[in-house]
Amino acid sequence: MLDITSADSIIAFAKKLKDQTLREACGEEIEKHGYKGKGNFGQILEKFYFGYEPNSDSEPDFKEAGIELKSSPLKTLKNGDFRSKERLVLNIINYLEVHKEEFENSSFWKKNAHLLLVFYLHDKDLDLLDYLIKLVDGWQYPYEDLKIIKHDWETINQKIKDGKAHELSEGDTFYLGACTKGSTALKSYRDQPFNDEKAKQRAYSLKQGYVNHIIANIAQEETAVYGKIIEQPEILDLVHSIEDIVISKFQPFYGKSAEQIEQELGLELNPKAKSYFANLTNAILGLELGQKIEEFEKADIQVKTIRLKENNLPKEDISFPTFEYQELIKMDWEDSDFKNILESKFFFVFYQFEGNKLILRKVKFWNMPHSDILEAKSVWDKMVKTVSKGEIVKEVTSKGIRKTYFPKKTENRISHVRPHARNAADTFDLPVSDKLTGFKQFTKHCFWLNASYVKDEIF
Repeated sequence: MLDITSADSIIAFAKKLKDQTLREACGEEIEKHGYKGKGNFGQILEKFYFGYEPNSDSEPDFKEAGIELKSSPLKTLKNGDFRSKERLVLNIINYLEVHKEEFENSSFWKKNAHLLLVFYLHDKDLDLLDYLIKLVDGWQYPYEDLKIIKHDWETINQKIKDGKAHELSEGDTFYLGACTKGSTALKSYRDQPFNDEKAKQRAYSLKQGYVNHIIANIAQEETAVYGKIIEQPEILDLVHSIEDIVISKFQPFYGKSAEQIEQELGLELNPKAKSYFANLTNAILGLELGQKIEEFEKADIQVKTIRLKENNLPKEDISFPTFEYQELIKMDWEDSDFKNILESKFFFVFYQFEGNKLILRKVKFWNMPHSDILEAKSVWDKMVKTVSKGEIVKEVTSKGIRKTYFPKKTENRISHVRPHARNAADTFDLPVSDKLTGFKQFTKHCFWLNASYVKDEIF
């Protein structure tokens, strides 16, 4: 029997869902109510399995037990491990009220201190009643994670108090983000308390990297590939943020060459290896070579090692992952991969050439300002327009080089698009054939961050 006043009873009842589909777990109830395919996975789970009406109350779903129910889709990796398909969206941020709260009595904490998580395998070819539920368990935040989440919540709150709710970005924080919620239409804009400018509706969310960490815990996957920066959680009581801890580990090596750093740390690395700088970063942080940085993985932090010329200009532009042309035109800006990358938190490690030596200059956590994200959007807009019209190749030179209409470095201060492929035959399908050449595929391209932008705005 389900006792809705007992957390243990609710979790035990939920665990019976494992390896079942919603159709199998609550078939009779669904049939009885004449379900007609309306609602999402979470609403059906609430109504037909747990037997309560879905709502958007500020209280947890099982308020007597203090438990909030959340369901989320999974994808399977080639090795059989599960990963999150997306961030985990929690409650909407009420700009007009949240600035009056402290973390411990906040609406966020009251609702989300204890989560009951139901993870299912997403399959676009199946009815959602036939998605297979793979992982079910309760989740309470470990001490060191909670310290970081509290700091994240305070960072979001401070921005609202400063009248900058319209400038909130997921890159502001580590594990707890403020993600956009609702369509791009005007109805998804909200009043904020200390500024007349309306702000996009946002919700608290656990970043995808953090959800992956929860999944690995519930699935009891081996996590030997991860190393922790914060071995003693108590250090977070003394130091305000994880950023300070990381920077303090690098500072003693500022002004030293990569070679000197190796010697001081007792390493012998191959400077020609692709993993050279990643290994050096790990060693400085006190991690084993080849380990992933647990706190960075949980926070979806993009680590970029930049080699600067003597005039402070990076040796090269920064590339992002290639995009698929067909996917590019299906997305709207709010859900686009490019916007997601630009809203990330970055960790830059700057080395500078002095003759043929590379000297560690500094490290920096950074996320792109709101106004710059809007400026970079014009590059994405132009790409979508160009690809959807099939107006890709401008001319083919006598040497067979294809000049495109894609956004160039001279057109935008922040970003541009150029090839990112092994060779010209490394292609993705086009949604519309190119008008000039008739090509149905085109060489893989990606968005790049301009070296000049890195020099002027980040270094």
